[in-house]
Amino acid sequence: MRFQLISDNIDTLVGMRLAGIEGVVVHEEAEVRQALKEAKENSEIGIVLITEGLMKLCPEVILDMKLTSHRPLIVQIPDRHGSARPSDSIMQYVREAIGVKI
Repeated sequence: MRFQLISDNIDTLVGMRLAGIEGVVVHEEAEVRQALKEAKENSEIGIVLITEGLMKLCPEVILDMKLTSHRPLIVQIPDRHGSARPSDSIMQYVREAIGVKI
Protein backbone atom coordinates (compact mmCIF):
# COMPACT_ATOMS: atom_id res chain seq x y z
CA MET A 1 0.00 0.00 0.00
CA ARG A 2 1.19 3.47 -0.76
CA PHE A 3 0.23 7.09 -0.23
CA GLN A 4 -1.21 9.47 -2.83
CA LEU A 5 -1.43 13.25 -2.42
CA ILE A 6 -4.17 15.42 -3.90
CA SER A 7 -3.15 19.04 -3.39
CA ASP A 8 -4.15 22.49 -4.54
CA ASN A 9 -0.61 23.87 -4.52
CA ILE A 10 2.78 22.82 -5.82
CA ASP A 11 4.60 23.54 -2.54
CA THR A 12 2.77 20.77 -0.71
CA LEU A 13 3.40 18.39 -3.60
CA VAL A 14 7.14 19.15 -3.61
CA GLY A 15 7.34 18.66 0.16
CA MET A 16 5.57 15.33 -0.03
CA ARG A 17 7.75 14.18 -2.91
CA LEU A 18 10.76 14.76 -0.67
CA ALA A 19 9.15 12.23 1.68
CA GLY A 20 8.57 9.79 -1.18
CA ILE A 21 4.86 10.50 -1.67
CA GLU A 22 3.65 11.14 -5.22
CA GLY A 23 0.57 13.13 -6.06
CA VAL A 24 -1.29 15.56 -8.25
CA VAL A 25 -2.11 19.26 -8.15
CA VAL A 26 -5.73 20.15 -8.95
CA HIS A 27 -7.85 23.26 -8.59
CA GLU A 28 -11.39 22.48 -9.76
CA GLU A 29 -14.06 20.25 -8.26
CA ALA A 30 -14.16 18.03 -11.35
CA GLU A 31 -10.39 17.50 -11.10
CA VAL A 32 -10.70 16.54 -7.42
CA ARG A 33 -13.44 14.04 -8.25
CA GLN A 34 -11.33 12.54 -11.04
CA ALA A 35 -8.24 12.26 -8.82
CA LEU A 36 -10.28 10.55 -6.09
CA LYS A 37 -11.80 8.16 -8.62
CA GLU A 38 -8.36 7.23 -9.95
CA ALA A 39 -7.02 6.70 -6.42
CA LYS A 40 -9.98 4.47 -5.57
CA GLU A 41 -9.49 2.39 -8.72
CA ASN A 42 -5.75 1.91 -8.07
CA SER A 43 -5.44 -1.06 -5.71
CA GLU A 44 -1.90 -0.03 -4.69
CA ILE A 45 -3.07 3.23 -3.08
CA GLY A 46 -4.08 2.74 0.55
CA ILE A 47 -4.07 6.31 1.88
CA VAL A 48 -5.03 9.54 0.13
CA LEU A 49 -3.75 12.78 1.63
CA ILE A 50 -5.90 15.74 0.60
CA THR A 51 -5.43 19.41 1.50
CA GLU A 52 -8.08 21.30 3.45
CA GLY A 53 -8.90 23.64 0.59
CA LEU A 54 -9.83 20.75 -1.67
CA MET A 55 -11.92 19.12 1.05
CA LYS A 56 -14.13 22.20 0.94
CA LEU A 57 -14.69 21.89 -2.83
CA CYS A 58 -16.55 18.58 -2.69
CA PRO A 59 -17.14 17.52 0.92
CA GLU A 60 -20.13 15.32 0.01
CA VAL A 61 -18.04 13.14 -2.32
CA ILE A 62 -15.26 12.75 0.24
CA LEU A 63 -17.69 12.02 3.07
CA ASP A 64 -19.41 9.40 0.92
CA MET A 65 -16.06 7.75 0.16
CA LYS A 66 -15.13 7.76 3.84
CA LEU A 67 -18.42 6.15 4.83
CA THR A 68 -18.81 3.59 2.06
CA SER A 69 -15.32 2.64 0.87
CA HIS A 70 -12.89 0.37 2.65
CA ARG A 71 -10.01 1.73 0.65
CA PRO A 72 -8.42 4.23 0.34
CA LEU A 73 -8.33 5.94 3.70
CA ILE A 74 -8.76 9.69 3.15
CA VAL A 75 -6.79 11.99 5.45
CA GLN A 76 -7.15 15.75 5.47
CA ILE A 77 -3.88 17.67 5.86
CA PRO A 78 -3.15 21.40 6.21
CA ASP A 79 -1.66 23.10 3.18
CA ARG A 80 1.21 25.59 3.04
CA HIS A 81 -0.94 28.27 4.67
CA GLY A 82 -1.47 26.15 7.76
CA SER A 83 -4.59 24.66 9.23
CA ALA A 84 -7.99 26.24 8.79
CA ARG A 85 -8.96 24.78 12.15
CA PRO A 86 -8.78 27.00 15.20
CA SER A 87 -5.64 26.56 17.26
CA ASP A 88 -7.60 25.09 20.17
CA SER A 89 -9.48 22.48 18.09
CA ILE A 90 -8.30 19.59 20.30
CA MET A 91 -9.51 21.42 23.41
CA GLN A 92 -12.83 22.01 21.67
CA TYR A 93 -13.18 18.28 20.90
CA VAL A 94 -12.55 17.45 24.57
CA ARG A 95 -15.13 20.02 25.71
CA GLU A 96 -17.72 18.67 23.30
CA ALA A 97 -16.99 15.01 24.08
CA ILE A 98 -16.92 15.07 27.85
CA GLY A 99 -18.10 18.56 28.79
CA VAL A 100 -14.92 19.57 30.61
CA LYS A 101 -13.10 22.80 29.90
CA ILE A 102 -9.32 22.39 30.12
